[in-house]
Amino acid sequence: MPVFTYICKDCGKKFDLLIGVTAEKAELKCQKCGSKNIEKVLASFGIGSSSSGSSSAPSCPTGTCPLG
Repeated sequence: MPVFTYICKDCGKKFDLLIGVTAEKAELKCQKCGSKNIEKVLASFGIGSSSSGSSSAPSCPTGTCPLG
């Protein structure tokens, strides 16, 4: 089941709700004040990568680091 992030437009509380895909529409309301005046917000996420090999080259954030 997906988790969605909402913010209450009345009290400002930010919260997550677990929403069932096949379940009936649940009454969505703020967990703090009970208001139905809520809005879905975009949540940030990270993307990772994997590599089958490893690099022996040192890494520098600027690319101009002196090598020992």
